[in-house]
Parts: sequence; structure tokens; C-alpha cells
Amino acid sequence: MSFIDVQNVWQQYGDQVVLEGLTLSVNEGEFCTLVGTSGCGKSTFLRLLLGQESPSKGQILLNGKPLRSEPDASRGVVFQRYSVFPHLSVLDNVALGLELPHSPVFGRLFGKARREAREQAAMLLKRVGLGHALAKYPSQLSGGMQQRLAIAQALVMKPRVLLLDEPFGALDPGIRKDMHALLLELWEETHLTVFMVTHDLNEGFSLGTRLMVFDKIRHDPHAPSAYGARITYDLPLNENRSKGREALTVPLLAHLNPL
Repeated sequence: MSFIDVQNVWQQYGDQVVLEGLTLSVNEGEFCTLVGTSGCGKSTFLRLLLGQESPSKGQILLNGKPLRSEPDASRGVVFQRYSVFPHLSVLDNVALGLELPHSPVFGRLFGKARREAREQAAMLLKRVGLGHALAKYPSQLSGGMQQRLAIAQALVMKPRVLLLDEPFGALDPGIRKDMHALLLELWEETHLTVFMVTHDLNEGFSLGTRLMVFDKIRHDPHAPSAYGARITYDLPLNENRSKGREALTVPLLAHLNPL
């Protein structure tokens, strides 16, 4: 049985069809990159996987069971715009994810439980290269460092699925290359199932084990909203990824410490 099964999923808003007839199976640990023109439903598909939206038709199964209709700890997400809390320090931004589920009223743990949560958060931040910045605030971080913080926020809950919506689109090329290396390193260690939206075709090919192309293949000039996008190509990239991954990750091993 596949880890994620998307069964004839349609998504429609009023008269506008965004996605139509999506059917695919994804095994646990795959890295799926999603490409296509703007407005073709890639981000909508991520919202369906996250549970922010429910399909208009069809269903999505996670481990053979219907996907929960609201976000939970099994799915982490990182957006292009940094989803961090500006009034909290770097350490508190990550530790909060561990504290809130256990203390929903106060939002904070106390005593030994709090120390353990902060130690775990600090270890993860060190792992993503932010061990020197625990007391800083997001406004004091560069764009690349803020995105490392957002990734740590997503990973601290140990999700099984990581959803990335153009997470590196606003970064400079050099910083983006470093983030690619970090992401691949963490993916290999955690065996996460990853879905990543990107407008950069080279990024999609170099990072993914599968590249999925979203496109609207049916058009009606008299009813432009009548048809939605489908996955028109689903390309396996195992061989290319294996070659590219070694070049990207080996230099990183020298300065990244394991959890």
C-alpha cells in the first residue's frame, strides 16, 4: 500500500475548476517536486495535503486512512514568506511548537518539561546552523537564516510529511544552494515524504526523486474557468538525484552536527 494515495481529486471554487482528476500514489520517503505555470493549482494541492482545504470531489488517503480535514503534527509546512513569530526569540520560536500541544492554556511548560523542550529545540537549531543565534529575534536574521528557522519550526514536531511552497524563491542564488544542501541532508536523515512547489525547473530536477508537472490541458475560450489542471508528467529522477545529491551534501557534513 502506498503512503499517500490521491484518488480522483477535484478542487473547485464556485464556477472555477482549479484541479481536475488528480490520481497518484506516493511511497513514504519520496521527494516530489511540483512545477508548472502560475495559477495551475500547485499551491492548492499543497493546501489539500495540509488539510487547510477539503477536495470538492475525490479523497486523499494517508497510510490507507482519509486525510484529516485540518492540519496536524503529521504534516509540517514551510512557505516562501517566513512563518515565524517576530516577537519571540529564535529558541522560543521552535520550543513553542513543543510546548503548545502539552500546555494549550498557558502556552508554556514549566520546570523539567520546559528545560527538555528547550534543549530539544536548541539541538535542532544547532543542526540547521542556528546554534549561534538562539537569543536573536527573526528581524535580526538574514533571509536564509529566517528560512532555516522556519524549517526548524516545521521539523520540531517530527512530521511524516513536509510541504514546501516555494521556500527558497526569495533567496539569493548562493544562499539557495546552501539551503538545497541543508534540505537534502535533513531529508536523507529523517526519511520524510516531501512535496515541494517550485517555479525553478532546475531546482525541481536537482532536488526531487519525482518531478510532477501541473498543466491545464483542456481549454474552452467561452468558459475559461470550466477546466482545471492535471498532472501531465510524473517523472522519476532517482538516477539524477543520486548523482546530484552526493555533490551537494558531502561538503555539508563537515560543519553540521547530528541531532
